Amino acid sequence: MTDEGIVFLIDKPYGWTSFDVVKKVRNALRVKKVGHAGTLDPLATGLLVVCAGKMTKQIDRYQSQEKEYEGTFVIGKTTESFDLEREIKDVSEIGHIQAEDLLAASTKLTGDLLQVPPMHSAIKKDGKRVYLAARKGETVEMDPRPVTVSDFEITGVNLPEVHFRIVCSKGTYIRSLARDFGELLGVGAYLSRLVRTRIGNLRLDDADQLPDLIEKLKEARHENP
Repeated sequence: MTDEGIVFLIDKPYGWTSFDVVKKVRNALRVKKVGHAGTLDPLATGLLVVCAGKMTKQIDRYQSQEKEYEGTFVIGKTTESFDLEREIKDVSEIGHIQAEDLLAASTKLTGDLLQVPPMHSAIKKDGKRVYLAARKGETVEMDPRPVTVSDFEITGVNLPEVHFRIVCSKGTYIRSLARDFGELLGVGAYLSRLVRTRIGNLRLDDADQLPDLIEKLKEARHENP
């Protein structure tokens, strides 16, 4: 690693937390200053920007850039977490849903929005992570936050699955968009798949697979002890 630090583009594996990835990179580099620029949920995959050394000072700059995602909503079913972290709790009939209904819902969720974050999230309220309360069955009143969805494209439909591409601002929860999408349709929805494909001008296509990156870092360390 250079004196100026380094930035890694990593394709976060399914089931890993963003902190799991940071810890793996930190151990491979054997440096303390390592952080990520924007959390991805464990059940999401895709681009995670990890900064090390002096480049950790750039984390806020990366976090503030727009994000692009591809994924899938399942309509007609809901979960407490708005994704597959929790079991399906409600099921609705979707036989009446038409393509124009899906387009109308996506249009209403495009632009400047006030979005209520999910309770199953790492947001802090009164100094505590709200997901800890959610896992205990407690209810926390979540305040709406301003976000911008600049593009919400439906890329394919195979009901109950609706595939999408979304471009949005920092702080946008795609799980909350799943909830709101389902509510607009009147049948509920949850997020079943999510891939972050871009942060600013950084793209998933240029990212390393985590095992390959860790191997390269270990080899470099042995060559330059």
